[in-house]
Amino acid sequence: MTDAAVSGPSLAVDLAPGHPRGLRLRAPVLMASGTCGFGDEYRDIVNLAALGAIVTKTVTPEPREGNPTPRTVETPAGMLNSIGLPNPGAAGAVRQKAPIWAELPCPVIVSIAAHDDGGWTRLAACFEGLPNVVGIEANLSCPNVSGRPSFSTDPATTEATVRAVCAGVSLPVIAKLSPNVTDLRPIARAAEAGGAHALSLINTLLGMVIDPVTARPFLGGGGGGLSGPAIRPIAVRCVYDVARVVDIPVIGIGGIASTDDALQFFHAGASAVQVGTATFREPRTAERIVDGLRRRLTARALPSIHALTTHALSSIRARAGPPAARRPAGGRRNGAPRPCGTVSTPRCT
Repeated sequence: MTDAAVSGPSLAVDLAPGHPRGLRLRAPVLMASGTCGFGDEYRDIVNLAALGAIVTKTVTPEPREGNPTPRTVETPAGMLNSIGLPNPGAAGAVRQKAPIWAELPCPVIVSIAAHDDGGWTRLAACFEGLPNVVGIEANLSCPNVSGRPSFSTDPATTEATVRAVCAGVSLPVIAKLSPNVTDLRPIARAAEAGGAHALSLINTLLGMVIDPVTARPFLGGGGGGLSGPAIRPIAVRCVYDVARVVDIPVIGIGGIASTDDALQFFHAGASAVQVGTATFREPRTAERIVDGLRRRLTARALPSIHALTTHALSSIRARAGPPAARRPAGGRRNGAPRPCGTVSTPRCT
């Protein structure tokens, strides 16, 4: 199904206008990493053809079993998870999941995470040229894997890591950033300088639940990542702040469970959104938000989602002042993002 096949306003978006091939999707609503598996889990439940894309569970170079159980716990207006990135590893994902991705009715963006620059480059290269894989989301910010360095809390490290991902793949690269920093704006600018074509924000917030009976952390991994409606106001503010200081698209994530929730992110400067935790309660949430957005655009006589987001972004940048005034303290402006390099590393086997 294409957007042209559906009557009404166009929901098509390009999340990598700085990339030679772009990242053109039929809708600005994606299913977030970690909440839709590798795609096969939902293909018989959700009309994936209505969505922009799915973002897979994060793949690491080697297989991982994940953290000790219990791995999730409900919290007021959300949930805490300490899953620990269980996955079959890069070679296993290519062998087991790539044939499934090729048959899905929507594009696939593969989420990846590694431990060092060389690992990021080699891992990204594993997904080059796979049918229906249209982009890479670099998970720089998973908060619940012990011993894994953080790649999105320091601008220099963020820039170097994104550059390493881009060195391994010619696909568009999306950098997924953490809210667990004092100021997200310099980190976002660093990701852009490293070559990211878009940004996903935010990842989960650090949190903990303590069992009042045992007096010990409830989750097997200790702390975890907070998601759900409780974090939505924080996520909206992060999108609003970052959209004013970068020139690449921002994808909003955090507590989105309805069309109104999604519209908050679009008005804050996002070009697209990802639906995560809400999927566990209602698997068709993302699909229903797509329908809701089309109805809202029709009611407002807007021809496209692009018309709405362009107006919103122009407004918030105008309030922020001229480009020089939009730079965060200590930040720097490096012009257009560098395109991803030519793949020079071996494919996974």
